[in-house]
Amino acid sequence: MKITGTFLDEISHDIPSANWGQEEWKREFDTMKSIGIDTVIMIRIGYHHKTTFNSKVLSAHQSMRPAYYDLLKLFLDESERHGIKFFLGLYDSGKYWHQGKYQKEVDINMELMEEIMQKYGNHPAFNGWYLSHEMTILNDHFLKLYSNLIGQLKKLKNIPILMSPYVKGRLQFDNPISPKEHEKQWDEIFAALSGKVDFVAFQDGQTDLMELKEFSSINKSLADKHGLTSWTNIETFERGMPINFLPISWENLYYKMNVARETGVEKLITFEFPHFLSPNSMYNSAHTLFKRYDEWMKKRN
Repeated sequence: MKITGTFLDEISHDIPSANWGQEEWKREFDTMKSIGIDTVIMIRIGYHHKTTFNSKVLSAHQSMRPAYYDLLKLFLDESERHGIKFFLGLYDSGKYWHQGKYQKEVDINMELMEEIMQKYGNHPAFNGWYLSHEMTILNDHFLKLYSNLIGQLKKLKNIPILMSPYVKGRLQFDNPISPKEHEKQWDEIFAALSGKVDFVAFQDGQTDLMELKEFSSINKSLADKHGLTSWTNIETFERGMPINFLPISWENLYYKMNVARETGVEKLITFEFPHFLSPNSMYNSAHTLFKRYDEWMKKRN
């Protein structure tokens, strides 16, 4: 299986900006198309005071840093130019949903999505929604509002919905979840989201590599049970290193790709190509990771 989708993260809070402008982004879309990327996911429309375009809705709720050019429009136009499907992520306030004020987070997002629909709702590249607020364990109240948000998004534009949750694994948490408890909780979560979410792409970086296949098999089995299509979000950065976050080793990436293939998922997407796998990346090790990946692709063909 090759990687055919990627997140686009230029409104981030934990990885640095590449400081790309329109010229660099156009070059990047050319590169992504050349290597087989057919799907891009804007991971979030904005975060806290940062945004990808100047939104009247967001400015009405809090002080926002100005967007000096419309990155959302650029991504949509570049996706259209290359025949790439574009999934739109939501706004992350960075505070309300962390404080348990889930309804406030939903209300702001729905106002914002209505504004976006007026601007870009008919754009031919706009092919999906992405639920930016990631889940890991069962939270009944959050799940109920999550379901409500999905219903409202579908009413605005009835297109596929993608989520990319993560396992509460030992590479990120001191009290990791057991496979048995993970299965129990996600059985209940998927039961609530069945018929609402179309694609689920679990992140693969929080568990130890030796545990990955067990968790991946559980995730695939549960998704099949509840009628969700399984993708994998294959992280192309390394976790558990002294410096966060740097491009992954080719050996670890290749191992994870094989686990995904053996598990039987339908698509590999990554977080994320521009920073960690692109020959245009700010990281030299991403350039050589791209070489190894490209060599492997050519051997397959």
